[in-house]
Amino acid sequence: MTTGGLGRAEADRGDKGGVRTALAGLTTRGRSFFAAGIAAAICAYVLGQSDLLRVGLLLAVLPLICATVLYRTRYRVAGSRRLSPARVPAGSEARVHLRMDNVSRLPTGLLMLQDRVPYVLGPRPRFVLDRVEPGGRREVSYRVRSDLRGRYPLGPLQLRLTDPFGMCELTRSFSTYDTLTVIPRVEPLPPVRLSGEAKGYGEGRQRSLALAGEDDLIPRGYRYGDDLRRVHWRSTARYGELMVRREEQPQRSRCTVFLDTRGLAFQGAGPDSAFEWAVSGTASVLVHMLERGFSVRLLTDTGTSVPGEGADGFAGANQESADAAGMMMDTLAVIDHSDDTGLSRAYDVLRSGNEGLLVAFFGDLDEEQASVAAKMRQRSGRAVAFLLDSDTWVREPSDVPGPLARSEEGLRMLREAGWTALSVPRGASLTDLWSQADRERTGVGVTGGITGEGAS
Repeated sequence: MTTGGLGRAEADRGDKGGVRTALAGLTTRGRSFFAAGIAAAICAYVLGQSDLLRVGLLLAVLPLICATVLYRTRYRVAGSRRLSPARVPAGSEARVHLRMDNVSRLPTGLLMLQDRVPYVLGPRPRFVLDRVEPGGRREVSYRVRSDLRGRYPLGPLQLRLTDPFGMCELTRSFSTYDTLTVIPRVEPLPPVRLSGEAKGYGEGRQRSLALAGEDDLIPRGYRYGDDLRRVHWRSTARYGELMVRREEQPQRSRCTVFLDTRGLAFQGAGPDSAFEWAVSGTASVLVHMLERGFSVRLLTDTGTSVPGEGADGFAGANQESADAAGMMMDTLAVIDHSDDTGLSRAYDVLRSGNEGLLVAFFGDLDEEQASVAAKMRQRSGRAVAFLLDSDTWVREPSDVPGPLARSEEGLRMLREAGWTALSVPRGASLTDLWSQADRERTGVGVTGGITGEGAS
């Protein structure tokens, strides 16, 4: 929300500054009147015509009076802005609601309202507000849309004040602004069983040992309504008060989604580039796995993990899932190419723990980096890789020597290391690739990548 006022503190800038501001606000009509009045006054002095002199003085003084009165007018106006929604997928529209309140005891004149928006969101919206009565309110709205993800500032809000004769216009600005976050497009994915589990909850093979042994049991104090069968008598005797065993919480299966952001691994730019497809695919997998009940984190080639370092960087409890999803989407909204040339830092993070399911989006891989990527599989229960051959994204299919020739060696190395690896040609559908990865896991279907746009 943006709030502010146009009062005395904003207008008082000293006499000299006030004169300069008032004169600078003269419109073309006001300057023309002033110039015509000066010319008429000079001619009247030369010709000795007193009537013409009075007309000249009137023409010259009128715009000065309008500018002075407008500058000294003390409008107290409060403005607010509301985004609906504040986080929107690329290619979708958001609506911006503006509200102006006249908090003074005097009515306003004609107000021209303008909001500053980046050019990628569209033209600057402008509105004309009629006279606003004391305590009155005016509401307007406009839409913004961007095909490019990012964070875009909206504001500050500007008011253009004008006098009834159109001789002078002055601009007043509010000081605050809001931010619209454009996140990557999210594609709905089918509920496959890439990890061998239907849901992210359950006993599972990776269940925490702390939940299995009584030695690690942490009791809590008795609360009204607790089942007496859960009373832990040993702790009760030790602490001198009634203690009960905590309810065992199911361990959430883990999923790490890796995004290769190396600048040298991707060619091209724009919303239809290979890198943007990888970012959108990463966002789709993150949202899908969170909805399936997994504990998820985002990892990049720089070794940075989102949502954070707590609990190995994974989003844990249910109440944290929405916040974690928001943090990861905000990160993907502004993520850009890194200067790293290798994947070693991400490998160091992955080899330090048991990662569960690993889903990776790779750019171009040379032999050395394909070897590092293959080793990432060692600490994961199951690993799925989407390998983008960016050469096919910047050239026509006829210009590429052989189907997906550059990615074949990387695919072979990943598959030999146990990855379920798929090539991503230009225009491929992540939904089809996701289903194909499940078929390859179970040994059904072909083992090559999708070779046609939208094919499976």
